[in-house]
Amino acid sequence: MTDPVKATCHCGAVELSVTLTDGFETRRRCDCSFCRRRQCAAVSAPLGGVEVVKGADNLSEYSFNTHTAKHYFCKTCGIYMYHRRRSNPNEYGVNLYCIEGTEPKDFEPVHWNDGVNHPSDRAS
Repeated sequence: MTDPVKATCHCGAVELSVTLTDGFETRRRCDCSFCRRRQCAAVSAPLGGVEVVKGADNLSEYSFNTHTAKHYFCKTCGIYMYHRRRSNPNEYGVNLYCIEGTEPKDFEPVHWNDGVNHPSDRAS
């Protein structure tokens, strides 16, 4: 694990302290019906690796389908901050571009996950 990084929404109402699982090596995008509309890259953090430092009351939660994934957004500016992962509920995905000091173009190319054909959506 890495040292904690600071992540903020656009308006500054929400601030996170995030300990990433493997730095920026876990960066990815997803093409599920939700993520393809959200369009940002996420990096992984363990469940204990995301601390809301400021603005917990300013976070809004959204979930759908299996309700395994829980997505958190700033109520003021609407920026997606992080989510509990559907593919691994023991991890969070954190918006890479909310992490202070990151430059999106420095992380290209970003791997795409096949969320359209997610294993959780298939019958056993």
